[in-house]
Amino acid sequence: MYGYTGKILRVNLTNKQVTTINTEDYKEWSGGHGLGTALFFDICKDKTISAFDPGNTLVVAPSLFSGTLVPAACRTEIVGIAAQTYPIEWFSRSNAGGRFANMLKWAGYDAIVLEGAADKPTWINIVEGEVEFKDAANIWGMDTWETQKVIFSEVTGTIGFGEDWKTVEGNWRTTQRPAVLCIGPAGENRSRIGTIQTDAGNAMGQGGYGGVWGSKNLKAISVWGTGSVEVADPKALMEARLWAKKNYGPHPDDPKTDPWLGFITSHFGGHLNPKWSLHDEQKRPTGCYGCHMNCRPRTSTGFGNESTCYEAGLFQGYDRAARGTVTEIAGKGVDLVQRLGINGAELSPLTPYCKTLYDEGFLGVGKQVNTSLRFDRMGELDFIEDYLRRIAYRHEIGDDLAEGRARCAKRWGRLEEDHKTGLVNDPLWGMGPHYDPRVEVYWGYTSLFSARDVNCHDINCTVHWMPHLDIPAGVTPVVSAKQVADWFGELAPYHDPDMADFSTANIYSASMAKTTAWVLHYTRFWKQACGLCDNAYADIVNPYGPNNRGLTPEGELKFYKAVTGESLSFEDSMEIGRKIFNLDKAIWTLQGRHRDMEVYPDFDYSVDYVNDYWLTGKEDGEWAYINVAPRHLDRDGVEELKTHFYELEGWDTSTGWQTRATLEELGLKYVADELESKGKLP
Repeated sequence: MYGYTGKILRVNLTNKQVTTINTEDYKEWSGGHGLGTALFFDICKDKTISAFDPGNTLVVAPSLFSGTLVPAACRTEIVGIAAQTYPIEWFSRSNAGGRFANMLKWAGYDAIVLEGAADKPTWINIVEGEVEFKDAANIWGMDTWETQKVIFSEVTGTIGFGEDWKTVEGNWRTTQRPAVLCIGPAGENRSRIGTIQTDAGNAMGQGGYGGVWGSKNLKAISVWGTGSVEVADPKALMEARLWAKKNYGPHPDDPKTDPWLGFITSHFGGHLNPKWSLHDEQKRPTGCYGCHMNCRPRTSTGFGNESTCYEAGLFQGYDRAARGTVTEIAGKGVDLVQRLGINGAELSPLTPYCKTLYDEGFLGVGKQVNTSLRFDRMGELDFIEDYLRRIAYRHEIGDDLAEGRARCAKRWGRLEEDHKTGLVNDPLWGMGPHYDPRVEVYWGYTSLFSARDVNCHDINCTVHWMPHLDIPAGVTPVVSAKQVADWFGELAPYHDPDMADFSTANIYSASMAKTTAWVLHYTRFWKQACGLCDNAYADIVNPYGPNNRGLTPEGELKFYKAVTGESLSFEDSMEIGRKIFNLDKAIWTLQGRHRDMEVYPDFDYSVDYVNDYWLTGKEDGEWAYINVAPRHLDRDGVEELKTHFYELEGWDTSTGWQTRATLEELGLKYVADELESKGKLP
């Protein structure tokens, strides 16, 4: 099987038993999320248990393209019941880039299934396919960087790359260090916002899977291998990689200068964006294995290295001496977030929420929520360190904060009130808004029909960031709104330009239901199963491409054919994504999901999003970039959109459940049988 190693590792932590599964039995699911979800469905018999129950099966699964030369495709998915989601601990997913995916496949495995819980702190060491359970007593309590250093030294006798040749167990020789997934103190203390980290800045963040590992007494998985992944046509793969780099990739020394193009360059290469990393003339890019974009920075200061986006901006602007810039204090704070293993995406709304309550007198010394934390000192390093350590170790107020903002507000008796006002603006199953569903509505819908913030930027840069940065600056976008709509509308399977119309008149339409489905199906297959990076794909508009056109869908199909040897149409790929998404949906239904639950908090229906927000849309029947704010959602309109979406997916519109006919059409008869046995078929 091209693209695979042929084996899946099955680990029972309770009895320390190791077996293998033949990957060929699951080949139809590709890799990553598809493979992981199929394994979870078959192995986890009770899908209604808590995230912290030992019966919660987790699957760590590299993507199909991992271990090959497909550019920007080294991605490791984790699936299982998540601790973070609210009000229900849904089956969910997270992922990390970096080195782990490739190294696991080079060690001989397409995935790791984790069952049960160890009776004491444990780490797993995999060397060239051999598996050993190791006592983690000496590293339990360490942060994620310290943990990795100890494991690097124990496995290969080296911490850095490119040092003298070292002998690994079994007389293997290497200058490499192993790839390690590990948890920090937050995960050890079962924080619902605990992460699983690898290297300096890659994390499985959303979902609280670090806390789930903590409940299983699993500190780390280390893997080292020198194998390879056989591909069908190495020459074609190399040619496709060089074609993509030459025609669609930026060069770090030749950034574009237009405001929007500068954003795109920074989106593909965060080293060029001062907002996301420390100001440093010697800053240079780094990326995951095989990346042609390299979105993370390394700086000569050594602070904030490899951190981008949410976490890099966590403490930006709080330093009163240098407000609005990323300072050394902010960089040190970011590093501590990574070391303690705390989810930066959750800290992003949680920290200002606490500051607001502090300013209002609800939180503080002797207040309704008693804490000695001084949130008026948020720009000071001592405060940042104290704040983060309280969360990681569940000390004082940190015991509440470690539950995540929704559960924290619930403990404080504020959730219902703050949902009405929007002070707790967590429309995405207890997670804060990444892009607000009142304006960039497809982002909200895709999250609403999933189990987390969807975090898929497939059309976000194209339909939002280009006009949002250009138009206020008095710059004419290099691609017209009509061209964006035409290019998006060309894509299979829907071929509908109105999918790019975000005017209020269209946001509850059948066309917007297609936009929602397109993003869900594309991401489930191409990104979460095959492993294409969210920063780099889908590549619809690209300032480095011919006539500003990106490589989607031509590039994806080139890579797939070269790796697997199989011809696949883009429409076929979207149908595989639909199948994977329907397997996810079946698990949520077994957990109790119903149409009536897929609703937003009150504020989304009553409080306007007021900041300027530019999107593609129609004005008086003509395509334009339009400012859609102020806007809030209409309850009846959202219900209309839901009906369109359920009809498009072939689900029952009264319950939101799948029908037997749809499942059997997708080859999922056994799934329909299980749903029927639980009374979950309409």
